[in-house]
Amino acid sequence: MRILLIENDEAIGSAVQYRMIADGHEIDWVKTLSQARKYESAGSYELILLDNSLPDGNGIDYLRNRRRLNSAPTIVMTSHNEISDRIKALGAGADDYVGKPFSMNELSARIGATVCKRGYLQHRAFEIAGLIIVPFDRRLSRDGRAVDLTPGEWSVLDCLLEQPGAVVSEGIIADALCSLDSEVGSNAAELYICRLQKMIGERQIETIPGLGYRLVLS
Repeated sequence: MRILLIENDEAIGSAVQYRMIADGHEIDWVKTLSQARKYESAGSYELILLDNSLPDGNGIDYLRNRRRLNSAPTIVMTSHNEISDRIKALGAGADDYVGKPFSMNELSARIGATVCKRGYLQHRAFEIAGLIIVPFDRRLSRDGRAVDLTPGEWSVLDCLLEQPGAVVSEGIIADALCSLDSEVGSNAAELYICRLQKMIGERQIETIPGLGYRLVLS
């Protein structure tokens, strides 16, 4: 896999570069956003590893602008590890978020999960109860009009879209929500499901008592 690493810290950049090569990936390492733009314009990447604080700008702003294009999945790596920072990054289009310091084993695992998830949802569009859903671009519309979802709602919907027709446990949904906010309540999964049911329909998102929830496409 071809990876673009955008990181200005020498120690972290060197460690990530070494591990990615050891894992069998090709990696280009740049230290500024201006360099990143040049590299992205010159070639395609299957994954972006992005630091938030770069010498010439904010990584989240860069990510938000890139999301206007059909760009590669992105994992944000940053020492800004407050819940509000994670929500901001995910809301700007990040696929995952890892706080510094992190282990290389964790980063490798997150890369695998991100690429697997994006590979399944990439370029797919779903039509459910009059809604058009394009998970890759974070777009949802009804009759041509955009419908906005929060990062948490997208996270839950992604879980259901990955396994349409199959029962997704409340635990899986809760874990997805915890990646956004470590302090989510015990009934967070149920609350988010209720929001989506109101938007999409209870017939389309079925509650299976004692087991979980199921997305019905037909």
